[in-house]
Amino acid sequence: MRIVLINPPHTAIGSRIPDDHLPPLGLLAVAGPLIDDGHIVSLIDAEFGPMEIAEIVSRAVGSHPDLVLIGHSGSTSAHPTARAIAEAIKCRDPKISIIYGGVFPTYHWREVLAETAAFDILVRGEGEETMRRLADCLATGRPLATVPGIAFRDDHGEILATQPAQAIADLDAYRVGWELIDHRRYSYWGGKRAVVMQFSRGCPHLCNYCGQRGFWTRWRHRSPELFAREIARLYREEGVELINLADENPTSSRKAWLAFLEAMIAENVPVQIVGSTRADDIVRDADILHLYRKAGVVRWLIGMENTDEATLTLIKKGGAKATDREAIRLLRQHDILSMATWVVGFEEETLGHLWRGFRQLLSYDPDQIQALYVTPHRWTPFFRIARDRQVIETDIRKWDYKHQVLKMRYLSPIVLVACVKLIEVAVQARPKALLRILFHRDPEQRHSMRWYTQMGRRVWFHEIVEFLFRRRHLTDGPTLENFWGAPQDAEEESMLRPQRHVKSLDAAE
Repeated sequence: MRIVLINPPHTAIGSRIPDDHLPPLGLLAVAGPLIDDGHIVSLIDAEFGPMEIAEIVSRAVGSHPDLVLIGHSGSTSAHPTARAIAEAIKCRDPKISIIYGGVFPTYHWREVLAETAAFDILVRGEGEETMRRLADCLATGRPLATVPGIAFRDDHGEILATQPAQAIADLDAYRVGWELIDHRRYSYWGGKRAVVMQFSRGCPHLCNYCGQRGFWTRWRHRSPELFAREIARLYREEGVELINLADENPTSSRKAWLAFLEAMIAENVPVQIVGSTRADDIVRDADILHLYRKAGVVRWLIGMENTDEATLTLIKKGGAKATDREAIRLLRQHDILSMATWVVGFEEETLGHLWRGFRQLLSYDPDQIQALYVTPHRWTPFFRIARDRQVIETDIRKWDYKHQVLKMRYLSPIVLVACVKLIEVAVQARPKALLRILFHRDPEQRHSMRWYTQMGRRVWFHEIVEFLFRRRHLTDGPTLENFWGAPQDAEEESMLRPQRHVKSLDAAE
């Protein structure tokens, strides 16, 4: 079959401001198995430009595909654009089957299929094996009901979902279709040729606001040696200089992560690695952090989420302020940059909470911070807690963690954004941070910090302008439940758990 993959242009501020673009890993991961099965697959990455919908449609229809697959990593905020693309393609050529995948359609399949006839089939959960089976089913004319992990309309227009697919036990059984991209077009970290990769999927922790944990169902990892070998090949054959790990928690298993570090060191390639992890994993690995750096790790984003103990208990983060501070100290000791995420917008927060949070951030002394706004997803347990909160932003393109979407009891939107912007400046421009940007002993890290500072400055001003002139918050908006629907935390796990596999080591190892 002839299959076209479309990565929609994203509206998020962070996607529009930087000059760098990263390849769409999710679509490429689905593409590899389809290519190996003999299908003719191509990619339209509409992030470049970004492309107008008319151009996307023209290119897609001009390829005369049997199937069009649409997906985006920021699937909630990208949904309106994905829908507009699908409807425009259907208008041009109704015979083309359009398949839609990602986290948002996985959980909102009923609403998505009810709101538009443009999407023919939705993929729920991981796409590699499900898309292989679905493409074979469509090519041979077998009933859709035989394919696990999809949703569709039957011949009578009734919306149906098949049984959940089983989560992939062996991640190494599927390859990424890197041949669909020109690596010279993709960069990160200030112009370094870069890709997004996954060592693991899922997370064993119980943070109740996380929209990813249930989607992946269970924490699993790739072969450390094969993963390091793939990174080395990308460096040697494609000139890739930087790997952005898309994992929620790649360091969950000390045994598996140590094996990966040793494999990367053995490959002896000057590739830099950035990603996200937990502070307690950093403290756990204090004795092997020198191997992190030797293997190429240059920055960790550490999800601290908040500095208020009551809030941390509410969201079941499971961390501790002392651990957060120690993790940052240990990373700096090994010349690894730290980025602390800090989430605001919880209902009961006051100016006092923000002040204490600011002082706590200063005491942590991170190299970088990223302020985010609480954004509940319907399939998470936190949604049930927040179900009665008032929505002040009904444009779901803004549900991207960078915009306030829920009303607070004590702080107005203008007060909150003013405090957040001032705190960002105060933390990033404090003397310690400036001195590191100017005089860090590692020139590569100086480059990294200067790039982030320049990008952050552009985003900061853009966010201020957008807030003042392009946003209108509702004063009498619906409740969260009325806006999105009833809680779905009973359906949080999108797939059936795989049988235990040799590569799925226990996170306590």
